[in-house]
Amino acid sequence: MRTRQSRWYGVAITLGLIAYGVVHLLIAWIALQLAWGKSPKDASQQGALEELAGNPLGRVLLWIVAIGLFALVIWRLLELGYGELDLEHKLSAVGRGIVYLVLGISAVRVATGSGGSSTGEQRTLSARLMAHGAGRVLIVGVGVAIIAIGVRQIHNAVTKKFTEDLTLGVTEVTILLGRIGYAAKGIAFLIVGALFGWAAIDYDPQKAGGLDTALRTIKEQPFGPVLLTILALGIVAFGVYSFAWSGNARR
Repeated sequence: MRTRQSRWYGVAITLGLIAYGVVHLLIAWIALQLAWGKSPKDASQQGALEELAGNPLGRVLLWIVAIGLFALVIWRLLELGYGELDLEHKLSAVGRGIVYLVLGISAVRVATGSGGSSTGEQRTLSARLMAHGAGRVLIVGVGVAIIAIGVRQIHNAVTKKFTEDLTLGVTEVTILLGRIGYAAKGIAFLIVGALFGWAAIDYDPQKAGGLDTALRTIKEQPFGPVLLTILALGIVAFGVYSFAWSGNARR
């Protein structure tokens, strides 16, 4: 297909992966602030976007990030439509496309001033679902699904399966950054999934939440600031890996 071979298509993917890396670096920065005394409003993907919005030219940068993320959604759609993928890789492409789409929409909402607290929204939805027995089962199911994603991320780190996304000739440093980054993200997903499951079992929507709740939970543990710092450095590794990925993405 001509679109997949065009120069602009490659530029759009590069821009999108750079934007994805920037979001992770901002999340890591917020996590470090949280670890060492400061308490950011929202230590999550949306919080990272709000952090970007607060800088000079922040709104412009948010629109660039959003365009890049939407380009990644198109990348995954074209991959599904024209790539020769087995079922596992098709599910992976769908999952990634959804992540990019949600982040892109969040970037637009923050850029237009219509973004709210993602953690508060999740807890409100959890409370509504817990009002029904089937809703609690659904929340447990969401928790299990998130844990499965975390396990897959860690599997990617251990087996270096993520290198399938890269062209040949990447450096060992790039692969090391990817392994550290995927492992850190996997741990974060495991904690988020466990929190969802525990919230449903304990009938407490306040325990349910996304990345913000997970990072705050880590901080509350023994040696929490140190553990949170290590996790933040892992997220930094993924952000830097995304920059390297942007120049070596298999299209």
